[in-house]
Amino acid sequence: MDYSDIYVRLIRSLCAKRGIAINKLATMSGVKQSTLDNIVRGLTKNPRVATLHKVAIAFNMTLAEFLDFDELNLYSFDDAQGDGDR
Repeated sequence: MDYSDIYVRLIRSLCAKRGIAINKLATMSGVKQSTLDNIVRGLTKNPRVATLHKVAIAFNMTLAEFLDFDELNLYSFDDAQGDGDR
C-alpha cells in the first residue's frame, strides 16, 4: 500500500463516520473541492501540509491528531521500494 493510500483511507473513514461528503469537507476546510477530489482519487500523492492541516481542522482535530494513527505510524518508507521521495 502506498503512503498516500493510507491518508486517503483516513479521510474517507472520517467522512463516513461523521456523515460528511467530500464536497461538504471542502466547504468546511476551505480546501477547493477539486483539490480534495484529486487527493481522494489518488491523483495528488503528496498534498501540502497546509492542506492536510485545513482538513484536520475541519474534522476538529489538530494536524498531529489527524496524522497519528497506527496504519500511518507503522508505514515504512524503506519497504516502499524508494517511493518515499515522490
